[in-house]
Amino acid sequence: MLNLAWTTTIMMFSTPDKTSTSPIFDEKHIEESSPSPKIHANNPVVSSAEFVLEQTNIVKINDDGVKKSTQYILQKVASESYTPRTWRTHPLHICPPEPYDPDDVLTGACLNWIFLISSLNFSFWSEKEGQPDRYGVEWRTSWGSETMTVHTGYWSLVAALNRALEEGIPIIDPRFYSSQTLCPDSLIAHVFRAAPQSAESMPLFNERLAIMREVGAILCNDHFGGSYLGFLEAFQRRHENQGTALDLVQFVTDSFPSFRDERMFNGRRVYFWKRPQILVAETWAAFYPENPYTPHPIFPGLSGAQISALTMFADYRVPQILHHLRILAYPSSLEHKLRTGTYLEAGSREEMSLRAASIVAVERIRSEMISCGSDWEASCVLIDFYLWDLAKKVQRGEECAEGIETDEVLPAHRTRSIWY
Repeated sequence: MLNLAWTTTIMMFSTPDKTSTSPIFDEKHIEESSPSPKIHANNPVVSSAEFVLEQTNIVKINDDGVKKSTQYILQKVASESYTPRTWRTHPLHICPPEPYDPDDVLTGACLNWIFLISSLNFSFWSEKEGQPDRYGVEWRTSWGSETMTVHTGYWSLVAALNRALEEGIPIIDPRFYSSQTLCPDSLIAHVFRAAPQSAESMPLFNERLAIMREVGAILCNDHFGGSYLGFLEAFQRRHENQGTALDLVQFVTDSFPSFRDERMFNGRRVYFWKRPQILVAETWAAFYPENPYTPHPIFPGLSGAQISALTMFADYRVPQILHHLRILAYPSSLEHKLRTGTYLEAGSREEMSLRAASIVAVERIRSEMISCGSDWEASCVLIDFYLWDLAKKVQRGEECAEGIETDEVLPAHRTRSIWY
């Protein structure tokens, strides 16, 4: 049962703060701060990935691997009943109350929690991968559990925020974390403090701190009223409650410079949009109705077909599992760099090729699912969710891909970036 002790913290913090400021975001991470071009039915991430994949000609997609792995994935999701509602089963997730009530304080808290996690969801790989002294956060194994453990990787972020809420720190409230008066840098450092045995601190802490100040201040402007719920309500008003997933991704990238995951490559602007898309996808999954034929409570006009316009979320963990499943093929030079932990610069040809190939590969998996007549909800969002979960299980030795030929699990590529 979910431990809701933290709700007292949320309810106590209700007075808007007028000392919030918007720091100048470190422009070395953002090539341009101008809003993205208008998008309609077609997701520019797909065409960008196809362009980069062709231009780099490094990572290849194995069509036979796509076909065989698609059948494997379909068997697994059927046996596990893997659906958008699976999001609610993760032990560290904060699940919103049902039925949906925008006036319920827990609904707003869940949305703010999703937003902050998506804002900070990047670069969790460790220089001490596999070692007990890597960066980790000590907290409960789940809400309501008395058992403590050290969470690493992405789950260290989730655990740190949950721990802070339990300690009475309203860390997910934009009015709080945007304010250097109410929430000084030292308090944020305390929130993300490492477990006693960790010899590392949180990667890119200063960048995360700057992003918290930036996105919090933007949410606190007059248009959004100091919350992610207010941001969504502004989006719905703009689109008369008929906004699509891509419309919301656009609204996010236009509103928040630190979500603008794009760059110039070979004379063309290309878009990856990992965090903007995962923010929309997490919002969709968290509030996905128990009856799939019921309109989504936050996106009344957002059907399953529209969420399928989103791509996978190009990071470093999904390419790893795609290679393991023989969907992606690497040249020997890239394999050597991965094995030796060679750093790949953000924007380098190899790094761009890895991200682009992952996007195109998952698009092909989805197409294969549709062509074989599967009745599973074949969206790249759900495929990505499943592959990421599988990658973590394989990494922990909890699962192996049985009944299918695989390659060895290579180390994930090492790129320090705020984008993934």
